[in-house]
Amino acid sequence: MDVVRDAYPNLTYVENPAWPTTNILASLVCAREHMARGFYATYTDTLYLGGAVKALQDSPHDITLVMDSRWRERYVFRSMHPESDAEKIFADGVRVVEVSRTIKPHEASGEYSGVLKMTAEGASQFLQFYDELHAKLGDEQVIADGRPFRMAYVILLLDRMIRDGIPVHCVAVPGDYHEVDTIQDYHLATADWMRFAIKPVPEPRLTKSRENARHLA
Repeated sequence: MDVVRDAYPNLTYVENPAWPTTNILASLVCAREHMARGFYATYTDTLYLGGAVKALQDSPHDITLVMDSRWRERYVFRSMHPESDAEKIFADGVRVVEVSRTIKPHEASGEYSGVLKMTAEGASQFLQFYDELHAKLGDEQVIADGRPFRMAYVILLLDRMIRDGIPVHCVAVPGDYHEVDTIQDYHLATADWMRFAIKPVPEPRLTKSRENARHLA
């Protein structure tokens, strides 16, 4: 944390002091005082392009997730990270029907990238749902997949919201996304991301007349 804070001193930081015994959902909600007017959130072990954020900006919906619709092409090479562990989305058009690791890979519309946007209304729905479920389950009762509430992933809450009738939508990034969980992932992502490397602009070639003019000068 100190390394990041030193590199970006102008950012506002919120720490989850219970991070060793909690998970992603608890860490996100630690920043709730900054979420009321709407917010963007992202995993920090992923690569994606600015177009994903632009797609979220353009989304008219209150809760929107970024989904890689070509996700299985990456998993062909991810022997250390099986498809069964992917946070998968099943969507009807842009409406998310389910977000879960248990979706069968061949039935999934894509993989959730960990990038999302919530408007003020979406954030209100999210936090209200969190508070009501936390009041019901406490820290130790299971939310899903055998996990106590304190160890919940964000997708576990989102999926329960969807099943409760709260609309969640998605935008697609077809393949322009990488998750880096292993050294193998790092090498795969590094090699693929060279597609977007900035190529040097060649010096313009002078015409004969321009070459003469330069010599005359």
